[in-house]
Amino acid sequence: MGTFKVEGGHKLQGEITPQGAKNECLQILNATLLTSEKVQVNNIPNIKDVNKLIFILGELGVKIKKLSANSYTFQADEIDLDYLESEDFKNDGSQLRGSIMLVGPLLSRFGRGYIPRPGGDRIGRRRLDTHFEGFIKLGADFRYNDKEFFYGVEADELQGTDMLLDEASVTGTANIIMAAVLAKGKTTIYNAACEPYIQQLSKMLNSMGARITGVGSNLLTIEGVRELKGCEHTILPDMIEIGSWIGMAAMTRSELTIKNVSWKDLGQIPSVFRKLGIKLENRNDDIYVPAQDSYEVQNYMDGSILTVSDAPWPGFTPDLLSIVLVVATQAKGSVLIHQKMFESRLFFVDKLIDMGAQVILCDPHRATVIGNNHETPLRATTMTSPDIRAGISLLIAALSADGVSTIHNIEQIDRGYERIDERLRAIGAKITRIN
Repeated sequence: MGTFKVEGGHKLQGEITPQGAKNECLQILNATLLTSEKVQVNNIPNIKDVNKLIFILGELGVKIKKLSANSYTFQADEIDLDYLESEDFKNDGSQLRGSIMLVGPLLSRFGRGYIPRPGGDRIGRRRLDTHFEGFIKLGADFRYNDKEFFYGVEADELQGTDMLLDEASVTGTANIIMAAVLAKGKTTIYNAACEPYIQQLSKMLNSMGARITGVGSNLLTIEGVRELKGCEHTILPDMIEIGSWIGMAAMTRSELTIKNVSWKDLGQIPSVFRKLGIKLENRNDDIYVPAQDSYEVQNYMDGSILTVSDAPWPGFTPDLLSIVLVVATQAKGSVLIHQKMFESRLFFVDKLIDMGAQVILCDPHRATVIGNNHETPLRATTMTSPDIRAGISLLIAALSADGVSTIHNIEQIDRGYERIDERLRAIGAKITRIN
C-alpha cells in the first residue's frame, strides 16, 4: 500500500493543466467495441482505472496501439467472447466500476454481454438496475448468478423501444445508448442523464454513423443503424480535477492558473466556488485563481445558511462535494453540505475533525461545516484514503495543515489523478511518495 508524506503550509504558484476526464474516458473506451474499424482516442488520462479498462479491452482481443503518452488507437475486429466467461475476466472486471459499460456495446454488436459485480469506490449503494432494465426493454434476456455475483444479458436482436429511466444514471444512460445505437428501429430514453460525458459519447457515436438526437437534454431519440465506422475523438478536460485545483488554491492561499478548462462544460462549478467566497476568473479558457488570505461564504438573500447539494446535471456534481466540504473548513462562515446520492461519502470527515476542523456530521447525507477563516490552521495527522474524492480532499487538507501528514492507501487517489505528486511538486508542493 502506497503512502504520501505531505508537508503542509506551503503556498503553491504556477500553472497546472487538467488531465482528460476519467468518467468520459471510461465511456469512450467501451464505445470502441461498437465497430470493427479503428478508433483513435486523444487526451486519455494515465490513471489506474483507465489503464485497467485498457488492459481488459486488450484481453478481449481489441488491438491497441499507443501513439503517445495520452493517445491510443483501438480496433475491435477480432473479439474473444469466451474471455467474458473466464475466471480471469471475473477477477479483472470486478476491480473496476466502469467495466459495467462493457455490457451495452457487447450486447448490441455481438448479442451477449457478461459482467461480474463491478468494484470501485465504497461510497454506498450503487445499484445496477437501471442498466439491466434498459437492456430488458430493448429485448434482452437477463440472468444472474447470485453465488458468483455474475450478470449476463443475451439477445438475437435488440428492438428499439420507449423507456423512462427510474433514475438519471450517467453510466446507465451511456450503457443503454451504446446498446440502442445498433438496435432495430427507434429508441427514446426519457430521464436520461445529460452530463457533458454523455454529450461527448453521443457526439462521438454520431461521428461514427449513429443517429442520436436530443443531445444535451434528458430526452434522447436514437434511430438504430446497421453498423458504425471508425473515428477520432478527443476527451474533455476533467471537471472534477479542475474543481480540485480550485479548492487546493483556496485552502493553501495560493495563486494558480488552471489551463484549458473548457469553461462552457463546467456547469455550476465556478459559481459554487464563488458562493464560498473564492475569486476566480475566466482568462482565454483558463481559470485564474488569485491568492486570497480569506474567503467568505455568501449566505442566501434572507440570511439563512448556504446549502451546497448535489443533483443530476445541470445540477452540481456529487464528485466535488468532498472538495467543497474541506474548502469550507477554512472559510469565513458556515455551510451545510447535503450529499443526496451516496450514503457513505461523508464518513471521511472524522479525519478532518482530528485535524481540527469544525464539522458536525448530522446524518449519513448531511454535514454542517463551521469555517475558521484560516485563524487556526489544520493539524497534520495520519490518515487513510477511503475513496478517490475523499482521498484528494484529505490531500488538500494536508497541504494546508501545520506539520507533516501521512496519507495511506494512495492507490485510491491514483485511480483518478494522473501523477498527482509530480504535478503538485512542479507548483511548489512538498509531497513525497513512499511505495
